[in-house]
Amino acid sequence: MFMIGRMTSIFAATLALSLATPALAEKTPLKVVSGGAFKEIRTISIGAFTVGFIFESVDSSAATGGLVGAFGSTTRAKSELVGVSEVQMQAITDAAYADFRTQLTARGFTVSDGAGLFASPKVARIKPVATPYVVKVKLDPKKDSNGKATFFKPTALPGLMVLAGDITGSGMFSGFSQMGIGIDTQMAYIEHAKTTGETVINVIYLIDFSQVKRPGAFSFGGMDVNSGMSVVADYSRLTAITPTSKMAQLLVQTPVAVEGDFATKSDETKDAALQSAANVAGGVAAAFGYGGFGIGKSRTYRFSAKPAYQDGAIKAATLTNERIVGELVTLR
Repeated sequence: MFMIGRMTSIFAATLALSLATPALAEKTPLKVVSGGAFKEIRTISIGAFTVGFIFESVDSSAATGGLVGAFGSTTRAKSELVGVSEVQMQAITDAAYADFRTQLTARGFTVSDGAGLFASPKVARIKPVATPYVVKVKLDPKKDSNGKATFFKPTALPGLMVLAGDITGSGMFSGFSQMGIGIDTQMAYIEHAKTTGETVINVIYLIDFSQVKRPGAFSFGGMDVNSGMSVVADYSRLTAITPTSKMAQLLVQTPVAVEGDFATKSDETKDAALQSAANVAGGVAAAFGYGGFGIGKSRTYRFSAKPAYQDGAIKAATLTNERIVGELVTLR
């Protein structure tokens, strides 16, 4: 009965943290959840440093302006990134992880080598998530914005360990599956933290290649999607488990973006002219009192990565490291 009660309380605490979305609060760079727990940090053991890469995204919303908006049509943009290899993604992940450890050490934190964490009995019994891990993700909770992402772990870590909310798939089954694995991992982290006095942390960043506003601005001209580089908000975070079994988080609320020439965009829409003609016809009909219609705007964009993509992704990740480590120093 004690174990059931303990698991129930852990599930409740985990659910509360996972539902504490930054979108409900004022948009500061980071949202701090249970900040007092960070004062307990003495030695840090990194359980996971996961980096995800968005390779496909679909964004749509009801149009809000012009003739199209008058008829309830939608604007939809599908974007895909090509030309980035798994070798490059692994190199980006490894560089971001090494920088994170360096920044922690430089700011006065003691970072263990992690061997003790992964050798501890309960952690060793957990089956890591196989990488690369590809999953459909929900990119914006308020709008129809979804994507497909590929996640990597650092070469230096033996496996990809996830807590509830770290990797949130868009399907219900995916969400419940990750919740179950996450609770097991959390219990194992709690045991290790209590035994060793180390704070165990998981970090996850999601890197986007397109600059589309979520929520976006929609008009008769459709959705504007440009090439960019950023660690996205709402998804990227640090979660900490302290020696007194407290769980705390730093949630990225505003994207960490860098400027540069990272990809070449091409419009791959096959029926763009037909869509435009239909929408204009619908608007003219409405103007003459015959009723109106609009089929909306739908565009397909392909982004071909340039050599600068890898350095841009590393820069976005290291800037996010700087933001998070700086907040840890403030809260310590």
